[in-house]
Amino acid sequence: MKKILLLTIFMTSLFADPKVYIGANYGVYNEVFFNEIDTEVKTNTQRIKVGYGIRDFYALELSLEYTKNQENIFSSEDNNDGDKLSFNVELLKAFDLDIYVIPFLKAGFGFGNLSIKQQGTDIYGDTKEIKRLSFGNFNLGVGTFIPINEHLDFEIGYEYKFLAYENFDTATTTENNGPAFKSHVNIGYIGINIRF
Repeated sequence: MKKILLLTIFMTSLFADPKVYIGANYGVYNEVFFNEIDTEVKTNTQRIKVGYGIRDFYALELSLEYTKNQENIFSSEDNNDGDKLSFNVELLKAFDLDIYVIPFLKAGFGFGNLSIKQQGTDIYGDTKEIKRLSFGNFNLGVGTFIPINEHLDFEIGYEYKFLAYENFDTATTTENNGPAFKSHVNIGYIGINIRF
């Protein structure tokens, strides 16, 4: 009964004074691999997002993130990895502490693709070019909104992601050996949100 009551309060609070907002973030991206890959990726990332909720309570965010990877991690020796595009869904909880800033926590998940150039083998033993690797990620974040007025705020935050890339075998065959490459991602970012 307690869970139903809490869910009802949460849902009514989302619809009490809903605000749709759009935003854009720019961040510093640092990806550290583990398994047999001993390297890291340092680059920048951009994100556009759409959110629904109340700035100082709860919100649901959908975002599209773009990162340009110029390292040679998954591609063949003569090529660098390319564009990384991901879609994320995150639930955000903000805390109104009656101070100028509004701190928040967020958690979510996402999925996407990384462009690569690598050779693999299909189920018949023939060589096949792999053009992209799929991945999934789990996100945790912390940050703060800095309200300018009712319709505009700046955002400063940090986000941690755990990424799991598909195995090369699953990119070229029907066998599924699970994720082969995993990494930790740290992102520090700044952004702006416009609320309607």
